[in-house]
Amino acid sequence: MLISLQIENFALVDRLELEFGSGFNVLTGETGAGKSIILDALDAALGGKVNNRAVRTGEERAIVEATFDLDPSLIAWLTEQQIELVDQMTLVCSRELTVSRGNVRSRSRVNGVLVNKQQMEFLRDRLVEITAQGQTVQLGQPNLQREWLDAFGGRDLMQQREVVAAAYAAYQSASQALEKRRQFEQQRLQQLDLFEYQAKELREANLSDPDELTQLEQERERLSHTVELQQQSYQVYQAIYQNDNGGEACADLLGRAESLLMDMERYDPQIQPILEMVSSALAQVEEAGRQINMYGEGLEADPDRLQTVQSRIGQLKQICRKYGPTLAEAIAYSRRLKSDLEELTGGEQSVEVLEQNFNQRQSELKQVCDQLTELRRTTAKALEELLLSELKPLAMEKVQFRVEIVNCPPTAYGADRVTFLFSPNPGEPLQPLTEIASGGEMSRFLLALKACFTQIDSVGTMVFDEIDVGVSGRVTQAIAEKLHHLGLRHQVLCVTHQPIVAAMADFHFRVSKQVIDHPGTTVTPTKRSRSKANGSQPEEAVATATAVDDVRTVVRVERLDLPQRREELAQLAGGKSDQDAIAFADSLLSQAASSRSTAQAKYNHPNHAPAASNGSASSAPVETVEPNEKPDLQPTPTAKPATAAKSRSRAKR
Repeated sequence: MLISLQIENFALVDRLELEFGSGFNVLTGETGAGKSIILDALDAALGGKVNNRAVRTGEERAIVEATFDLDPSLIAWLTEQQIELVDQMTLVCSRELTVSRGNVRSRSRVNGVLVNKQQMEFLRDRLVEITAQGQTVQLGQPNLQREWLDAFGGRDLMQQREVVAAAYAAYQSASQALEKRRQFEQQRLQQLDLFEYQAKELREANLSDPDELTQLEQERERLSHTVELQQQSYQVYQAIYQNDNGGEACADLLGRAESLLMDMERYDPQIQPILEMVSSALAQVEEAGRQINMYGEGLEADPDRLQTVQSRIGQLKQICRKYGPTLAEAIAYSRRLKSDLEELTGGEQSVEVLEQNFNQRQSELKQVCDQLTELRRTTAKALEELLLSELKPLAMEKVQFRVEIVNCPPTAYGADRVTFLFSPNPGEPLQPLTEIASGGEMSRFLLALKACFTQIDSVGTMVFDEIDVGVSGRVTQAIAEKLHHLGLRHQVLCVTHQPIVAAMADFHFRVSKQVIDHPGTTVTPTKRSRSKANGSQPEEAVATATAVDDVRTVVRVERLDLPQRREELAQLAGGKSDQDAIAFADSLLSQAASSRSTAQAKYNHPNHAPAASNGSASSAPVETVEPNEKPDLQPTPTAKPATAAKSRSRAKR
């Protein structure tokens, strides 16, 4: 249950502290008075979306803080998250908003400890259920209808949906892998043909030695110049070893020099080194002569070998142009090609494996989707019965409702399309909800749907922002009684413009705008225009007031006592607070007191089995009044527009 809400510099609120009671709390005020700002502040305190307009103009920081009753499950969660308890009874959720360069940054705390978005979302789901304006439009969205049905199914259904989501992810992965393989199959076959041709060409080339091309080019040069080499080798032989033309060869000259040096050595031993060099040179020249002679004799023309070498050189150069540019690189490519071929030739088997995996995943997905469908059908029957029972007290005794579940292609949410079928008139066929329901019927349907969830959900506080829009008369009374009935099991906060709904509340707050020149000093409080039927002050008046530099508009919230409540109900009913309007307000309060008493008696009856308690008191203090009686009650909840936050509920910052 929401105990208090403290707001500072949020939108049009400068400083405000509200204390709510258990049961049915209502907020009224003129259109545009700022009622939704209070709900927005509560939403922001629990991690809701905000923008830079959430921070009051001229300020750099806003703070919102909501204090709740604790239950054992939340105490256990706080212990698990290592968040200390402020005391044993309260939980403080706060959020600080700061504006810098047009951007808003925020920090959320629980009992003074910084928490992340996921932690705050966990708490929000267990503390508050907010039904915002315009949410009836969402009733027609099939995805939301499915979400509501699944949420009503509870833990078992949601766990099965997680199983379906995992199976769908595996199915999608297998499908994408198979589709990718199929899309590239033609390219794979083309690539395979190319690689096979290249592999055959390289294999036939019989590549092994990276120096083969160099060696063959050298051999080609030798074979192409055999005659020249023979002639030149013979000339060398004659020059160094034996000259057949009558001249002296090199060996002859060295031999004669050696003889002279030997004669000289006999007379001078210093000649010995020179003699040794000449003798060595003679020996080398003679050996060179013999070898050049053998070389020349070994040379002979071989046209066939020359043609073979030239052909091989041409083949290797062609290989180098295609796979090189060098022979060594061509040999390396040939080795890589073998690996690529092994991968590509395994493609047929890979497709078969992928198809088997896809079929298996598809079968598994169908199986878990069928299980989810059965759970949804069972849940749909329970929701149909409960929702019809909730709709009948809302002046819809003859309504028909059915949850239609039909098969559709599987998704992460299953293979079901969920549609809420509705017929408010006897004898008329069931049709999709948004195609046949009026605005008032949509509001009642949404209220009944929320009431269904209160019987399976332990959320402590339910918030309704103008849930009664589009209805009047007897239907308004039915909605008022339904909200009060919800207040017996939960704390209810409701923004309304309906006097009948406001009269049924246990606690009544009036929201208004005031124009101030300094914080805490009122210059011109905005009053209702009694000349207008709707009782609303023109927006132009507020805009003119706020245009002055030293004048600001602020939102104020006042907890109404009985006389103030009479006047507020009279204003809501007709924009006047004369004697007739006050008498009408008294009659509304008297009728509401009787309805509350009857509802309380039924709730307390031994045969009544309410939903599990969530910490909200089942018997809230109420204001009763007989005609012409004006008791002065002082209930617990209060609204303090400009007081400092209480130390008992403000968590350490």
